[in-house]
Amino acid sequence: MHSRAGGGQQIDMLAPESELVQNITIAGALARTESLHGDQLALVSRHQGIRWSWHELMDAALSIAQGLYSLGLVPGDRIGVWSANCAEWVALQYACAISGIVLVNVNTAYRSHELSYVLNRSRIRALVLQEQDVHANYRQILDEALARTPCLLEHAIYIGSNHWNDIASTPPETPGHVPQPEDVANIQYTSGTTGSPKGVLLTHLNLINNGRFMAGRMKLTHEDRICVPVPLYHCFGCVIGTMNAAATGAAVILPAASFDAGKTLEAIHAERATAVYGVPAMFIAELHHPRFDEFDFTSLRTGVMAGSVCPIEVMRQVVERMNCREITIIYGQTESSPGITMSSPDDPLELRCSTVGRALPATEVKIIDPSTGEEAGVGVTGELCTRGYLVMKGYDDDDAATAAAIDADGWLHTGDLAEVDENGYYRITGRLKDMIIRGGENIYPREVEDFLYRHPKVAEVQVVGLPHERLGETVLAWIRLKPGRTATAEEIQEFYRGEIAYFKVPESIRFVDKYPITVTGKIQKFRIRELELEYREEAKAAACGGGVVQI
Repeated sequence: MHSRAGGGQQIDMLAPESELVQNITIAGALARTESLHGDQLALVSRHQGIRWSWHELMDAALSIAQGLYSLGLVPGDRIGVWSANCAEWVALQYACAISGIVLVNVNTAYRSHELSYVLNRSRIRALVLQEQDVHANYRQILDEALARTPCLLEHAIYIGSNHWNDIASTPPETPGHVPQPEDVANIQYTSGTTGSPKGVLLTHLNLINNGRFMAGRMKLTHEDRICVPVPLYHCFGCVIGTMNAAATGAAVILPAASFDAGKTLEAIHAERATAVYGVPAMFIAELHHPRFDEFDFTSLRTGVMAGSVCPIEVMRQVVERMNCREITIIYGQTESSPGITMSSPDDPLELRCSTVGRALPATEVKIIDPSTGEEAGVGVTGELCTRGYLVMKGYDDDDAATAAAIDADGWLHTGDLAEVDENGYYRITGRLKDMIIRGGENIYPREVEDFLYRHPKVAEVQVVGLPHERLGETVLAWIRLKPGRTATAEEIQEFYRGEIAYFKVPESIRFVDKYPITVTGKIQKFRIRELELEYREEAKAAACGGGVVQI
């Protein structure tokens, strides 16, 4: 099959969606999708008023690819993208996949310290960025980062500037370079919650196959329209979003530059979206939006809830109130491209609410005893490990960290606690490091959280362990109540008693209005623990301590 983007590369995209395609690249998948569905809608950026067909999106990508070459960039070079969601982000991602230039995702929440670290660590030669948005002045932050430490950056290209426009309007040509499946296509940085961020090296083979498998399980086709309010710089947006689309021809709808619950609901309604993505916090915000009942959700069929632990009751409400009867859950991490397991639209609702589904195709999964490394039995909690095409190539320029994450037999150790049932359905019970050990008893926060979601006044709950001199740790719950509701700590504790083991009942409860989160919507449990300890120190200093804390 000859293609403008594929350089004549033969791509076996006709293989069953459940089979791994070894000779696939992102460029090849794009070329096939354009040849089959060129006149159909590919991308909508509602806040920019942009609507591109696959032909138009491919033309934009080819022009940008040629424009990057005109800067002196060559295959294997690295270019960063530091921007909120926009059409240019998607076009640049595809341009890099076509040209062989490696795209480096830069978190929009980064400020000068983090940006300086990534610029130096990633060795990017060019950075495509916004001048500013409602959240930050990116030009100023970049200037501060460049003043902090030297790096290899040669070009700062501002979206919308004459420089960018010249690059984006370069006459498109078929690139002479043909990327290979094992080539690194994308570098994504981990959150850095346990140290400095690490660059995850992801290949064409990793990304487009992972997109194929997830899209296949969702039954996506070129007739679907995916509402993508999650950030593109995160794997949720630039794999589960754009790779799923590239593999199937489904259209991507960007409701806004950054997450806005109201604009997401508007986009679903106006664009007749058939799928919607989000982390639990996003779905909670949408469900509680004051204008929720004004919107029509009858077009919705499926979607993905992922990124953090998915509360069962939230899942049920999305099914019932948003008409997302085939909503799925994907479990994974950046280092696994990201999807490891996924539920199926055909699974009974209870399974989709209580598990993260089965292993995706061509994916090995096992649960091991963290202390011995031996494989655990059915129903036994242990660390989830995975092996196969999906495992990252490694951490960029960090052999020690790579060896710590991927063992000699190729198993990626996720650090997540899970168990599997006799039918191969996995349930995530928490993080290995988040497990609470109270007086010798192992407590999994997810179990305690899931139980409290049944309380009619509770909107959201997060459970962490607090240091305790005698017991080692005790259980703390931060609870956000539903609007207009009030409760006492004693009332919440009484709800638990007699229903779960006494040692799982939270000794401490704090009522809050919000949680510390990353810009991707992930709740930072380590910050909850840190903040709680800070609050207690402040209370102690003010001589107003106590057992159960209520705010």
